[in-house]
Amino acid sequence: MGNGYSVELEHVTRIYKRDEFEIRALDDVTVKVRKGHFVGIMGPSGSGKTTMLNLIAGIDHPTSGRVAVGGEELAGMKEAQLAGWRARHIGLVFQFYNLIPVLTAFENVELPLLLTALRKTDRRSHVQAALNAVGLADRINHYPRQLSGGQEQRVAIARAIVTDPTIVVADEPTGDLDAQSAEDILTLLTELNRRFNKTIVMVTHDARAERYVETVFRLDKGVLVGVESGRAPGVATATTN
Repeated sequence: MGNGYSVELEHVTRIYKRDEFEIRALDDVTVKVRKGHFVGIMGPSGSGKTTMLNLIAGIDHPTSGRVAVGGEELAGMKEAQLAGWRARHIGLVFQFYNLIPVLTAFENVELPLLLTALRKTDRRSHVQAALNAVGLADRINHYPRQLSGGQEQRVAIARAIVTDPTIVVADEPTGDLDAQSAEDILTLLTELNRRFNKTIVMVTHDARAERYVETVFRLDKGVLVGVESGRAPGVATATTN
């Protein structure tokens, strides 16, 4: 990717129609995230945070404007292409982990690799590396019910990074955790960002997150109202006009 950006949203508007009403979830938002940076999208409920995340992940489409991730334009892709693109480039982390209870930590992390051409031995080494990276090598055969909430979220993060995606997209990853577990997960995401130069875009209500991310994009009623430095300045650029 020549321009150094992992994520580019240019003059993006997303309008949802309900009966005769129009809901402007995002209104002429321009955001650019540099490759290898950890950024947060913050704002009150209904501000457009999750809409922005869904556009970046190729789950939703803008009404107008341009979305490019990893240098690839999403607008021209059909659904089947988008599904394949997501599998290669996007690692998703959710608030409620979305682990499958009847599968072990190993099997949950392996799931995205079953869609690839990797051999079983290669899949095993990828899974073990991902679980090592999140500090859960000793929980490889545990089921979700045998893990704490923080450990479940670590398994979910391992599942998100096991395919070595271009970008990790995290939607309220600390939202269901106690204070200490939340700090642990934010620390882990920071470590993954630094060790593997992984681009991470995180939607969060958690004010603690500002100490961990490099840049905070603040949304309110679909409008980008502020861009602030977190732990390091000069990380991303954004404009509102």
